[in-house]
Amino acid sequence: MRAFQAAPIQFKFSASDEAGTFSGIASPYGGEPDAHGDLIVPGAYTKTLAQHEANKTRPALLWQHDQTNPVGIWLKFEDTTEGLLAHGKLTTDVPQAKAAHALMRDGALALSIGYMIPAGGAEIRNGARLLKEIDLVEVSLVAMPANSNARITSVKSFDPINPNPRDFERSVRDALGLSAREAKRLMAGGWNGLVRDEQADDSAELAAIAAKLQNITATLIGR
Repeated sequence: MRAFQAAPIQFKFSASDEAGTFSGIASPYGGEPDAHGDLIVPGAYTKTLAQHEANKTRPALLWQHDQTNPVGIWLKFEDTTEGLLAHGKLTTDVPQAKAAHALMRDGALALSIGYMIPAGGAEIRNGARLLKEIDLVEVSLVAMPANSNARITSVKSFDPINPNPRDFERSVRDALGLSAREAKRLMAGGWNGLVRDEQADDSAELAAIAAKLQNITATLIGR
């Protein structure tokens, strides 16, 4: 019988990844028991990750644990000291994946693992169930979290090949720490539009923004 464990998504803009890709802790280790009273111990995924690697398979990336509704693929998993780090890519040509991407950027989704526990893979200790070995079947995007420690660490939202002005404005705003008004001024009038209300001096703030713009430009052209 498959069980589920969910955790909320948090993210930050990442300018270096392919559009639609994201990373995050799908299953944290330790801490307080989740809403179901479970704790996952370090190393619980060692065997299942090795088996997927040997069989050249990957857990599914689903929407709301619906096996008929995949929204992308998991690129790889890493067993870290913090928990199971997952790297995925949404298939943005799929309407549900495109919607999920927008929801993810607004922090409205959670990650949830679908798994099975082999014989001897769990024990009860101090009132909590310790999960020592897990067979990972899928990791879904869902709305309701059960664990407060997992998070998305990066989401790529701007595609320079097929740019969307609203996405670019949002990306510039996040990357440069601009207000919505400042980002609109930059979009409409470039650098002169951004600084039109500022004093023509060498302010540290404007210098920092200029440096960030240079770094973004270099990244986009592959320098």
